[in-house]
Amino acid sequence: MEIERKFLVRDSSFIGMSFKNIRIVQGYICRDAERSVRIRIAGDEAFITVKSASDAKGWSRYEFERRVPLDDAEELMKLCLPGVIEKVRYCVRAGSHTWEVDVFHGENEGLTVAEIELESVDDTFAIPDWAGREVSGEAKYYNAVLSKSPYSKW
Repeated sequence: MEIERKFLVRDSSFIGMSFKNIRIVQGYICRDAERSVRIRIAGDEAFITVKSASDAKGWSRYEFERRVPLDDAEELMKLCLPGVIEKVRYCVRAGSHTWEVDVFHGENEGLTVAEIELESVDDTFAIPDWAGREVSGEAKYYNAVLSKSPYSKW
């Protein structure tokens, strides 16, 4: 199970606090209300991920992810539906957690979203000053939805 919370980002001050960043390109082989199948190329690594629909709060869902050879991922990207996600992910420590802050590019330029993965739904965490409104459970901020209804068209 993946348990995560998602927040909009107020400003770019997190960049100076990041300890790692990586360019990500991802496409979807399937993206419907019940499931998604994603191909992700992150730097020189690649993954295939299957996710179920989220729970009612949008905090948790089943996730299956496996590394695949980069060459295979590049071929699988050719099978993806229209609407590739392009972003740079910054990793930022805050308290005992690591936040992943995605700065979107391409058709989602101007959108920045921070996610925190938790051990349980009851896990407590500090919200950094640069994190804004919580958007967990708001489907329009899911990457699968952004791939077909990009931020630039809202």
